[in-house]
Amino acid sequence: MISILFVCHGNICRSPMGEFIMKNLVEKARLSNFFHIESAATSTEEIGNPVYPPACAMLSRHRISCQGKTARQLRRDDYELYDLLIGMDAANIRNMNRICGGDPDNKIHLLLDYTGRPGLEVADPWYTDRFDKAWDDIYKGCTALLKHLREEYHLYK
Repeated sequence: MISILFVCHGNICRSPMGEFIMKNLVEKARLSNFFHIESAATSTEEIGNPVYPPACAMLSRHRISCQGKTARQLRRDDYELYDLLIGMDAANIRNMNRICGGDPDNKIHLLLDYTGRPGLEVADPWYTDRFDKAWDDIYKGCTALLKHLREEYHLYK
């Protein structure tokens, strides 16, 4: 089982979008049995809150539900529990390293690094109000990540 944790600042916009987009892609590829996918925050600001309504609406527009998801914070032990911890921007990566005590196993990565655009970030739509742009970037990132993992783990159905 390949376990992936998507991480952003509050776990109410980008990381839940990553979680549910990836779950949807994995389901469509008939690979759900090979994956465990969740999301978390680096901050405590939104703990227990549902997905931000515009992010939820964007997922809904693509027939993806995020019902029941509430924000939770990344914990140090998540580093051992997940194969990949995927951040959305450089601040997420710094905070993930701080919370996890470093990245000795090279598990922490930026999502858009998988798209062939290393170093690029998914802008936070909480500030930009560009949920369409966040969707596009996260969808491209998740699609590229799934392609990478299918090749790495020889997951072809």
